[in-house]
Amino acid sequence: MTVPMSVQENIRRLDSQGVAVREIARRLGVSRASVAKYAGQEDFSPALPAPLNRPGASVLTGFEHIIEGWLGEDLRRNRKQRHTAKRIFDRLVDEHGYTATYSPVQRFVRKWTVRNRQAGEGFTELVWPAGTVQVDFGQAEAIIAGIRQVLHIFVVTFPFSNMRFVQAYRGETAECVCHGLRAVFEHIRAAPRHMVFDNATGIGRRVGTTVVETRLFGAFKLHYRSESRYCNPYSGHEKGSRPTEWCNFPSSCRSVFLIMP
Repeated sequence: MTVPMSVQENIRRLDSQGVAVREIARRLGVSRASVAKYAGQEDFSPALPAPLNRPGASVLTGFEHIIEGWLGEDLRRNRKQRHTAKRIFDRLVDEHGYTATYSPVQRFVRKWTVRNRQAGEGFTELVWPAGTVQVDFGQAEAIIAGIRQVLHIFVVTFPFSNMRFVQAYRGETAECVCHGLRAVFEHIRAAPRHMVFDNATGIGRRVGTTVVETRLFGAFKLHYRSESRYCNPYSGHEKGSRPTEWCNFPSSCRSVFLIMP
């Protein structure tokens, strides 16, 4: 029987704390063989899934992740600058070849909005422990090969030491997040115990107050023995030092980011 990803994560967390194999097995209700397997496993890369032909699939099949990406990015924008269902429909038609009607898009957006509408909760941490990083994306325009494009700026901040690392990507997918974090970890030759994310865009989705992470990111955490938590998408005050770093970064690094002509 396959051990759930959450149990695998707990096995590695307890093992890193020095808990004995027998005790880990007792606490988590798994065999000692399973504890030994996942505590020592190095490669958690998921196998590529075989493509499935699902008869009667929704007309939005293949478009859901695009819509969710846009709506997730909207959570960091002023409400007046966010996508309406009609704007999303128009972009799907113009940019992605969507040929179905408007109604499925409208229903999807309505359900997503209700599912992700959360009241603000939580307080900022005034003192951050060592071994904690804050992670978020910002945006900046750039001219690449003569074409003006929007880049997604991946920011990793260590609030305890006030160090920060910045990388530019074309998107905010789980692959981008894992690649960016791995580059930072390899550069500093260490991995943090705790990672605090602005929201779950790209690496998971919110179901009520719970974040369901992608298998890719779950495997990434297992490999580095790191834990994660997420800020409320409507509560900017929870993010502590990271937003300030992002806002100040362009003005403090003029040689990297210049004002567009």
